[in-house]
Amino acid sequence: MALVGAVAAPAAADEYTDTIALFRKSPAVKPFFKSAYGYAVFPNVGKGGIGIGGAYGKGRVYRRGKVTGTVSLFKASIGLQLGGQVFSEIIFFKDKRAYEDFTRGNFEFDATASAVAITVGAEARAGTQGTTAGVSTSPASGKQVAAGYRKGMAVFVHAKGGLMFEAAVGGQKFKFTPK
Repeated sequence: MALVGAVAAPAAADEYTDTIALFRKSPAVKPFFKSAYGYAVFPNVGKGGIGIGGAYGKGRVYRRGKVTGTVSLFKASIGLQLGGQVFSEIIFFKDKRAYEDFTRGNFEFDATASAVAITVGAEARAGTQGTTAGVSTSPASGKQVAAGYRKGMAVFVHAKGGLMFEAAVGGQKFKFTPK
């Protein structure tokens, strides 16, 4: 089976600023910028697959508002999946311990992330080594689901384009390079 690539190009400097600004606009995400020790932002993550899939994106890691390094996101999956999608992702680190766990070089968590849009719905789930957060706004009620840290991390995604049907097993792996 062939990998259908929705490989994301490295983000330009403006894309980082724009992506952070986009996430800051979300009422559910805004508090995390005030309280988090740091965060990793990925302006463009591309994923795609037909049976076997993958995702890739480049990002930056921030601690107290300053860039501390770059990070690459990789994901491989196998299972029922078809299509391609591009999304932005941000991972918040609640404290120094979570930040250091992520920036030790190679970090991995079992996660499947999908989103409609942070203003309408966003979700990230993870297994024993990962994180979870969720945001959704019901058109009928306008209520939002509370988002929080899990194991010191919270993940939000914002769909930018594409369509992906996925019921797959896979995880995200990150490689951090200090500045």
